[in-house]
Formats: sequence, C-alpha cells, structure tokens
Amino acid sequence: MFFGRESQLEQLEALWGKSVSSFVTCRGRRRVGKSTLIEEFARRSGARFIRIEGVRPGKGTTAADERAAFARQLAKQTGASRKTPEDWLAAFDALDGRISDDGRTVVLLDEISWLAHGDDTFADYLKIAWDGGLKKHGRLVLVACGSVSAWIRDNIVRNRAWVGRRSLDMVVPELPLRECAKFWGKAAGRIDVREIVDVLSVTGGVPRYLEEIDPRRSAEENIRQLAFRPNGVLRDDFDDMFGDVVTSKPKLAARVLRCLVDGPRSCAEVAKALGIGRGGDVSAAMSVLEEAGFAAPECTRNPETGEEHRERRYRLRDNYARFYLKYVEPQKAVIDEGSFSFSSLREFEGWDAVMGLAFENLVVNNVRELIPFLHLDGSLVMSAGPYRRPATNGKNGRKGCQVDLLVQTRRSLFFVEIKRRKEIGREAAAQVDDQVRAVSRPRGVSARTALVYEGHLSPVAAADGYFDAIVPFRKLLGLPAPDPATP
Repeated sequence: MFFGRESQLEQLEALWGKSVSSFVTCRGRRRVGKSTLIEEFARRSGARFIRIEGVRPGKGTTAADERAAFARQLAKQTGASRKTPEDWLAAFDALDGRISDDGRTVVLLDEISWLAHGDDTFADYLKIAWDGGLKKHGRLVLVACGSVSAWIRDNIVRNRAWVGRRSLDMVVPELPLRECAKFWGKAAGRIDVREIVDVLSVTGGVPRYLEEIDPRRSAEENIRQLAFRPNGVLRDDFDDMFGDVVTSKPKLAARVLRCLVDGPRSCAEVAKALGIGRGGDVSAAMSVLEEAGFAAPECTRNPETGEEHRERRYRLRDNYARFYLKYVEPQKAVIDEGSFSFSSLREFEGWDAVMGLAFENLVVNNVRELIPFLHLDGSLVMSAGPYRRPATNGKNGRKGCQVDLLVQTRRSLFFVEIKRRKEIGREAAAQVDDQVRAVSRPRGVSARTALVYEGHLSPVAAADGYFDAIVPFRKLLGLPAPDPATP
C-alpha cells in the first residue's frame, strides 16, 4: 500500500537529470516508510535496486558482524563474494565493483547507524569510497538512510568532510492527512469522520500503523486489536522504536518525554519536574527527542514583538507516543495476560481531554495542508504552532493567553481554534475573540481568525461571520461533504 510522497519522489526523480552520481541522506521516524519510498523511487525509475541493511546491534554485535552481513546481502543481490571484508573501505570497493554504468542504479544503505556500529571510521571510509569511485558512476543514486537522525546529522549532514558532496538531505515526515484517509479505501466516504479521527489520533500519519487498519471494523475495535491485545502492533512498537532511535542517554530522554504527555513544557520546567539541575542534560535530551520527531517547539516567535522566544516550550509531537505512554504502558502487564478488557474507550480516565490534545496535534502537525484553507497561499509563514503566554503578577500584571495554533506572517496573525466536540456553538468565537484582544499586535499587522473542527457546528455559529475561515476536518482528509440526504 503506497500512498502519497509525490513531492519526495519528484525531488528524487530530478536527480536523474544530473550528469553525475548523487549522494542522498534520508532520515525520519521509524515506521514512516523511508525504505519503501526509496524502493518505490527505484521501481518508478526502472532502476536496478540494491538494498543493504544494518544488523540491529545487540549484546556482542561487532563491526565485523556488520561487515559480514553487508557482504552476504551484496552477494545475494549481485553475485559478489560472501567473504567478510577486512574493513569498510574494502566493503565499499566490493559494492563499487558491482555497479554497472549500462543503466540506472539505486543503492540503499538502510539503518546506516547500525552498519556503522562499533566502527568510528565508517563515515570516513564511506566518504573515501564515494570520492574514489562511487561518484564516478554517471547513473547512480546512493542513499544513506536511517531512523537515528542524530547519527546522520552528526556524521554526514554536519560533518565538514562531507561538505559539497550531498545532493539531497531528505527528512521524511508522516503522511499528510489526505493520504491517511486512503487506508480506509472506499469505506472512507461512507463512515463517520469521527472513526478516522479516533484512529489517527492514536496512530498519527505513520504508514506502518495505518496498514494494520481493518476498514470493516469500528475505530474502537481497531484500537482494541492494535493496542490492547498481546503482540498488537501498537502494544509492542514503542520500546523497540524508542530504544533504536534515541541512542544518547535514552533513560533521561524517556523521562523528559513523559513530562510532555499532559502538555507542553520548557526545558526549565522539565528539569524542575524531574528534580535535576538546569544544566544542559535536559536541553540535550530535548534536542534528541526533537531530532527523532517525538517533540516539537511551540510557536517560535513572540507575536507581540516578532522576535524569537528566548526560552522555547516543547510539545509531545508524536500521537502514538502520547497514546502509548498515557494508556498502553500502564496496562502492559494486564494486556500481556490477555485479560485487559473495556466496553468503551471512554471508560479511560481523561479520554476526551487526551483525544482533544491528540486532535490538536494532528492539525498542528499538518499545518502545511491547512495553509491553503486560510487563504495564505504565497505568504511567507514566519512561525506556526501553539502559543501560550503565562499570566504575570504585579501592578502591570497580564492575564494568561493560550492559542491552539498561531500562524504568523509579516502582515497577519492567524488565530486558529481547533475543536473536537459533539456540538460546537458560539462559544468558539468568544474564546478566539478573547485571544485576539489579549495579544498586542505590532503596527500594520492584522488579526485573522479560523476554526478547524470535527463535530456538529451550530448553524448560528457558522453564519455569524466572526471567523475568516471555517475548515471542517474532513476537508483536510480530502473527503467530500456528506450527502445532505444522509440522516
């Protein structure tokens, strides 16, 4: 099931227009479909495809083990020798010798941080091999791919030795919402949008999770099967994914992530909650979580001054991670016994509040898809994210202010209210109006308002003209408006 990724495929396809080979770095969250994307690119290009994947490091795994696995995979796909290379330069020379200039070739070095396990010279040898032979093939695209984005960043992207050698650094995001809806097939047009919203609130736009969806089942039953059954995909994936991706101080990073489950916090607030000093440890852990796609900063600019925030607040970006930590992890023992049961998801404590946060996350994570509905096509977006201003005390104290999504351009501040409720009335406009009044705007900057919602919008609220844009969530999913004849 391959949906979307047209923008990424276009970028990759453009590389064939060059007269020389291309070196590409490809990174992103585990299960997001990086390897599948590169394989699809090779298939559509009619290129020969060679994939060599690192062995997941375990106790006792050595660099020699990784080179031996490299040789076996290369031999199976090309007929090369199965003998373990003495070092990585010899391994890459063997690969070079199996690339033909008669046609296009795509080579994928998958989970490259695993390949490099136990050998600090790996990236250096790869550069030598690229300069010495691989780049001289005129129809080669070599892709270094991995889930440990920090390794690729530190060893290739920010490594001065690699300056001028990369043709493309591709960060693969979760699927856009309109592509996610395709996993329900024809059922997407006839089921309640809330069914899709509930599942996406748990999975986000991660293709590997969405592939497990059974459109014939309700959202509740799908979530039950995937998350609350022994060996369910959503029951098992977090520990493996987190341990593989967060390789720098994983225990501290996990504690930091758990601090974000119930709402955004700054590094200082996290350090205080954990009872540790305000040194660089929490900041470093947050940086790793951000690089891995688990965390993301809120609005990066102060809307009242236009300047960067000196202290950023971070939100838990990954919908699956939030759901797992909130509801699955505490029940793991009971789930594994096969005795965990519930009649309705709403039995879970704070379910509606958590799903509301998850719904906001979906919209914020897909702000690029929202931009056209805000009539901002062509505008330079300077910042987009949730905005929170704490209350201050004293003579000139100010009330706190919270905006679900604040989109900032040079000439406007777009206050976006995100609602997931059964009934939505005029109170939504009143809440946004309070936000607009609370935020002082620089001269020449206009305030615009928008509502993104899932539920029933009161006709009175829809018709009173307060919002400059009203976007039902089904539009972001690319679904047509419901048939008015449908009860």
